Amino acid sequence: MIVTKVALSDITNDNPPLSSDAALVLASHTVGGTAKLIWCNWLAADECWQDKIKLKALAKHYKLDEPLDSSGLKFVPLEQLDANDSEQQLLLTAVAQMQEYLQGRRQDFDLPLDVSLGTPFQQQVWQALLDINHGETISYKTLAECVNNPKGYRAVANANGKNPLSIIIPCHRVIASDGKLGGYTGGLDKKEHLLALECIKVNP
Repeated sequence: MIVTKVALSDITNDNPPLSSDAALVLASHTVGGTAKLIWCNWLAADECWQDKIKLKALAKHYKLDEPLDSSGLKFVPLEQLDANDSEQQLLLTAVAQMQEYLQGRRQDFDLPLDVSLGTPFQQQVWQALLDINHGETISYKTLAECVNNPKGYRAVANANGKNPLSIIIPCHRVIASDGKLGGYTGGLDKKEHLLALECIKVNP
């Protein structure tokens, strides 16, 4: 498994950054012979990358070698990623697509994803999130109905909060029924920024 991190201020040069401390931690791993993205989540300036990735859960799920800092996992700074390595190349592609999205030049991501870490219900919710088009929002109620659990507002909100691939699996496009933001594990400032980037207005 390869892990890297990227400060959003480094990839949004012609677009106002989300905030001075906004960053993402990304991880890729070879699953079934194919490099896939398995993690993309927010990181604050005062956090280490290990703070925002479920290393133990990922190690157990993907049967990584112990200790994690040897052959099982490798952290590679963004500027040192090797395009000749399939897992590292995938991270470079993910960062490039993220840059295009944040600069308003991309609406959909084209990346191989693995979400098998989630429960069957969580995976169902995450798949439903992928069906929400760029520039559109749905309510938690509608999302619950999409996964045939019309009374499960809290359950789908919890699944949203455990989304392993923020932005790429667009949980930011789910808002409260009254048109307000609702919650977001990366922070409401980031959710508001992403929605504004997609020209979506929400109630204050």
